Amino acid sequence: MQEIPPEELSEQLQNGDEDPIVLDIRHEEDFEEWHIPDSINVDVYEELTEDPEQAKEALSDLPRNEQIVTVCAAGVVSEIATEVLQELDYDAVTLTDGMNGWSRVHRHAEVPADLDDTLIQVARPGKGCLSHVLISGGEAAVFDPSHYLDEYDAILDKYDAELVGVFDTHAHADHVSGAAELADRHGVSYYLHPKDALAIDATPVEDGQTVTVGSLDIEVIHTPGHSEGSVSFDIDGAALITGDTLFHESVGRVELGVEAGIEDSDVKQNAATLYESLQRLLDRPDDALVLPAHDPGSPEPPVTATLTAVKERNDDLGRDREEFIRELASDIPDHPPNFERVKRTNVGQESVPTDELAELELGPNNCAAE
Repeated sequence: MQEIPPEELSEQLQNGDEDPIVLDIRHEEDFEEWHIPDSINVDVYEELTEDPEQAKEALSDLPRNEQIVTVCAAGVVSEIATEVLQELDYDAVTLTDGMNGWSRVHRHAEVPADLDDTLIQVARPGKGCLSHVLISGGEAAVFDPSHYLDEYDAILDKYDAELVGVFDTHAHADHVSGAAELADRHGVSYYLHPKDALAIDATPVEDGQTVTVGSLDIEVIHTPGHSEGSVSFDIDGAALITGDTLFHESVGRVELGVEAGIEDSDVKQNAATLYESLQRLLDRPDDALVLPAHDPGSPEPPVTATLTAVKERNDDLGRDREEFIRELASDIPDHPPNFERVKRTNVGQESVPTDELAELELGPNNCAAE
């Protein structure tokens, strides 16, 4: 059985040369919720698990002049699809670990911020997650890292930078943070607001505090609402790392901490708090780049927009206070998968074995309000 690693498929799709056909054989509803960009769906999941011969007719209509990469959730049923396709004389391979493997892919690029130093955005296209690495004067800080720590160590090595601090904008609900472990690996501080560090050892940050990395000052802005401990980081007035408080076309949802049982507030109260937090961010320099922790699509870094552009594109920012609270408190989208366990893990209330992390995170992020 031939397989293709997710990193290799990502590179092929990124380069755009002789792209394979990415065939997703999951149920249509699963495909619609979360899939690799430009992939096609032929829902033969049941046929493949019950009697693979029954899948042959549906699969026989695929083009024959391109390689086919089969995809399912974890790469098990898609192996059967590959076998069936090969029996039909197709050039077919299986995506290793399926969507689970795809969620491990990371890409990075420098952010064109008005800084004399280097700011790098790291994207996980399979999760829509964005993290950032700031490098100044041989020192580095990492913001919102995934638990795939080697991705960040590789960047530090490439830029010959010494890690001096790791920051989380908040306790995430869609993926397990690697910030505490990365900080421990390098013997540096892990920074998290006390309201989100419920049972985890972290260096507290507070509103108005300044942390220096190399020659750059990072200002902490407490922006609660999405979570009680949400903060944003203003990097020298040129970049705003906004976590899940402010996205380019939406804002953070306000009920996850409440429904995970780790916040005493209610949804309307959180919406009102978020509205006030956003007003503080809107007073920042118009040409500052807004760098959220997520992008709703399959992000190709760098994903950036000036604060001016965000004000123009983001309908949530045009609502008055009453409308804003009403909309966010009443229009609740689908939750991120396993968000309760993920949230509890990131505040230190639950420990997840390493071999279960990938499955726990499997699925879209769904952290925006709409």
